[in-house]
Amino acid sequence: MKYSIIVAVFNRPDELRELLESLTAQTFTDFEVVIVEDGSTVSSKSVCHEYSGRLDLSYFTKDNSGPGPSRNYGCRRASGDYFMFIDSDCTVPPHYMRAIDDAVTAGNIDAFGGPDREHESFTPTQKAISYAMTSLLTTGGIRGGKKRVGGAFHPRSFNMGISRDVFNETDGFSKMRFGEDVEFSIRMMEGGYNVQLIPDAWVYHKRRTDFKKFFKQIHNSGIARINITLRHPSTLKLTHFFPAAFVMLLLVSTYMWLTQEHGWVAMMFPALYTLGIFVESTIKYGSPLLGLRCIVASYVQLVSYGTGFMRGIIWRIIFNKPEQGAFEKTFYK
Repeated sequence: MKYSIIVAVFNRPDELRELLESLTAQTFTDFEVVIVEDGSTVSSKSVCHEYSGRLDLSYFTKDNSGPGPSRNYGCRRASGDYFMFIDSDCTVPPHYMRAIDDAVTAGNIDAFGGPDREHESFTPTQKAISYAMTSLLTTGGIRGGKKRVGGAFHPRSFNMGISRDVFNETDGFSKMRFGEDVEFSIRMMEGGYNVQLIPDAWVYHKRRTDFKKFFKQIHNSGIARINITLRHPSTLKLTHFFPAAFVMLLLVSTYMWLTQEHGWVAMMFPALYTLGIFVESTIKYGSPLLGLRCIVASYVQLVSYGTGFMRGIIWRIIFNKPEQGAFEKTFYK
């Protein structure tokens, strides 16, 4: 096989079924699928058996260790020249593998990634979360584009590929619980590998299904940013402080509004920002109700990342404690 698609799954048999179904519709078929069940309590074995006759599929189980080590586990059992990683809560369009192979064949690519899009079947909350993770009015505006905050494109593990040589030379993902894909991308960039964005190789990424789960995921990402910075100090940019600054501004504005005679003036920026989100998202979706939900998702994203970032500074830098996340059971995006 030229490509091995490696999917680490944890308690998501129904979503895995949707991903596997989308893989059966690919116009390019020189690939295998390697499923790694990472200590799930809800098994995906029956789903994999269902698709074993329609895909070249292997199924493995192991003790829970998180997505990074589970993807490495799959790589060591895969036969492809390139290893691809797709999150189990994604589906792919029929041209997905063809777009990847066209790009890989045309150039000397060591690693690659693609953007994410929302599907029309997404729930209102999933659409709102997708908005928060992709809008230019939030920090999500840098996801899936040619640039990340402060530099070149870094692929994320929900839609990412590497050559077998890259895996052998880097040992793949680290044991970080959170932010392991960002850390791996940084190591590849520092190692001089040719890492490219393939714009046409997008996935439909469901992400979290409610705001509570979304908060936990992004809060852990804020903490992970500090962990990554301590491993790779030069990667911290001014823009990484924006969500934390937003949280502080929101707290100060609220305090002034409640305690000062003309404190309402301090709320002008949050009010205008909220209005901007509402107008943009309402135009995008054609629904004021969904626009209101996008406001909630955007504030959850900024506040969760900002507070996680500050928590990471306190825990890792001020108290000099070891790496950890706030929600250790939230391993999968």
